[in-house]
Amino acid sequence: MKTIAFNRSATFEYFIEEKFEAGIVLEGAEVKSLRLGNANLKDSFCFIRGGQLTLKNMHIAVYDNAGAFNSKDSKRDRRLLMHRREIDKIVGKINEKGMTLIPLSLYFKDSLVKVELALCRGKQTFDKRRSIAEKDRKRDLERQLKNFR
Repeated sequence: MKTIAFNRSATFEYFIEEKFEAGIVLEGAEVKSLRLGNANLKDSFCFIRGGQLTLKNMHIAVYDNAGAFNSKDSKRDRRLLMHRREIDKIVGKINEKGMTLIPLSLYFKDSLVKVELALCRGKQTFDKRRSIAEKDRKRDLERQLKNFR
């Protein structure tokens, strides 16, 4: 499993409640661009329109050698593929608990491109400060252990 892109800001901005795996509909040139690692998940999110999951604001760079029939829009909406039961479960949780669906990572599983989605609840600013302080404490502890050895 080769990771293409990871959404680092998602773990900072949200509490992750539950994770899902989904397929994604791409064009051939987009897959070639992904093999080169040209993707960014920052500020991307998922929404449900007409019973289908859609990924918005994910940037996949335009592949240079694609030719005239290549899609020139690098931030177009991309459809996600999941089973109907999973989509219904996600819709229920989003509507009743006020949660959101965020892509965490993009990766190759065998020869297929998959997206790891997470049902998330937003953090308040004091939660963000607490997580920054915790990271700093961990970093200092690791630094002290490294110097101790």
